[in-house]
Amino acid sequence: MVEAERVTLRRRYAEERDKRLRPDGNDQYLELKGPFSRMLDDPYTPQGERDPKRDHVTVAFVGGGFAGLVTGARLKEAGIGDVRIVEKGGGFGGTWYWNRYPGAQCDTSAMIYMPLLEETGYMPSERYAHAPEIRAHCDRIARQYGLYDDALFHTEVTGLEWDASGRHWIVRTNRADEFTARFVGIGTGPLHVAKLPGIPGIETFEGHAFHTSRWDYAYTGGDPDGAPMDRRPCRRSPSGWCGRRGPRRSRCRGSPGASPRAAVPFRCPRTGP
Repeated sequence: MVEAERVTLRRRYAEERDKRLRPDGNDQYLELKGPFSRMLDDPYTPQGERDPKRDHVTVAFVGGGFAGLVTGARLKEAGIGDVRIVEKGGGFGGTWYWNRYPGAQCDTSAMIYMPLLEETGYMPSERYAHAPEIRAHCDRIARQYGLYDDALFHTEVTGLEWDASGRHWIVRTNRADEFTARFVGIGTGPLHVAKLPGIPGIETFEGHAFHTSRWDYAYTGGDPDGAPMDRRPCRRSPSGWCGRRGPRRSRCRGSPGASPRAAVPFRCPRTGP
């Protein structure tokens, strides 16, 4: 590529970037709180009751995604047996625990993206792995290295306090845990944080709504593995599926480039009553 072509390419990328920049930045989004807080509920794993922890561990790690899994695995390999991972979801995987919407797939080569393949002896089934395979691999890592043994799921860390006299951290959570750890690691990442577009009328919308990271298969039918979404048949829709949206109906069409196993993503233009 000659320099003139590089300049042209950079200019085109800059133009595309500028189309997507907004002066309100992250303020364009809504947090899932108040009337939207129900969208944070975990639809995949029931939360079980347990007694608060009041013990001591060598390592506590906040976050059960790739960072927590790889750190925990390496610590176990180094002979550190008491590693506790604290995770607000109901299982390991981080963003892959939450995002189970139809057709979810990683756009990075699985041989590069999926960790600890050699250690677990696993070979990805396709170059760009789908979400169920990545989530299963997270479970594989956790079971091979015994990370489930002392993990705290559906638990959020609310406080970390250094106790200088005891030379350890005091870890507090939203489930009344108060235990100590010699070392604390944090690998929460930003990709698990759900947010909503600040579109007009979203606060007053009365129809059924859910966030894609909490996909409601009970409403749409189907499952993360690609079964047809058959709960809302619609004779007028080319995709065979539509959702009732209050007093009006939305006709939903699969967008070009969507996974052949999925009926989403949708474009949902408003139609008549």
